[in-house]
Amino acid sequence: MPPAAALLPLAPSPLLPNQRRHLSRCGASRRGLTVHTAIAIASAAAAAEAEAPPSPSPPPSPQAQAPPSKPVLGGIANTRSWSQYYGSGFSIRVPPSFDDILEPEDYNAGMTYYGDKAKPRAYAARFASPDRDELISVVIKPTNQLKITFLEAKDITDLGTLKEASKIFVPAGAKVLSARTIKVKDEEDIRTYYFYEFGLDKQHVALMATVNSGKTYIAGATAPETKWGDDGVKLRSAAVSLSVS
Repeated sequence: MPPAAALLPLAPSPLLPNQRRHLSRCGASRRGLTVHTAIAIASAAAAAEAEAPPSPSPPPSPQAQAPPSKPVLGGIANTRSWSQYYGSGFSIRVPPSFDDILEPEDYNAGMTYYGDKAKPRAYAARFASPDRDELISVVIKPTNQLKITFLEAKDITDLGTLKEASKIFVPAGAKVLSARTIKVKDEEDIRTYYFYEFGLDKQHVALMATVNSGKTYIAGATAPETKWGDDGVKLRSAAVSLSVS
């Protein structure tokens, strides 16, 4: 799948100090609070459902009791103190110490010169940890490139259900660890996001996707499985912070 595969980390990129940034510090947004609350409620509900017994039965012995279920979406950090990157039609929170590694040519991609065909932009935003092992990327794709349709998609549900859309966003062979539908109240409406977390080729990926005006916005955070235990909450939080306007 081009969108999901494109979010997986490539070779470490050197830091280019002169690259321009669109980062700003800002306080907590109403959307951020809504997302955090929605995820917490969804995770708690899923955990409670998973722990509920299917039917009355004698209580098992202490040795036979299973450990409590973990929340489906895992932990989410408070990102209010993080810088916020504003891109073309979207914004995303960036963890402290992460560098903007968007290549200079990517800033000019999508522009035409004297009638030449515009070069497609690989990434709308791209950030990396100092050691370049952890990446946060945003990709924007026309929705009709992901699913053949003659109508302009206005919501991610136009691509199918959470399970159906996983064929678009999750690469073949990946082990899906969790998948959730998240609804966020924007200024004028309620927007639907699909969240997927999966493992592939010793990499761990948290992916958030939504649709607006015929475009699909995909935020992905990736790291080696060996580092996800320490930094997974931070990376997952960055992916979930995706917001479109």
